[in-house]
Formats: sequence, C-alpha cells, structure tokens
Amino acid sequence: MIIPVLMGCALLWWIGRGMGWTTRLLVGAIALGLIALVLLVERALR
Repeated sequence: MIIPVLMGCALLWWIGRGMGWTTRLLVGAIALGLIALVLLVERALR
C-alpha cells in the first residue's frame, strides 16, 4: 500500500515542478483526498 502512495507523490512532484504554489497545493489536496477515499473503501470492503 505504501509503494503506490510514494510513486503517486513522486509523480505529483514531477508534474508540479512547473506549476505555481496555489496549483500545487490544490493538486496535493486532491491527491490526499483520493488517497483517503481509497483507504476508506479498502477498510469498508474488509
């Protein structure tokens, strides 16, 4: 579970290099929301 999260963070960092701070924060917030959603779904299915 940790490996995909780390790869996602690395990908976001790579994409976010050319972005402004507000765009980067927005993308980060969306990514954290998606990660939280995936974790909730995984726990609900167990």
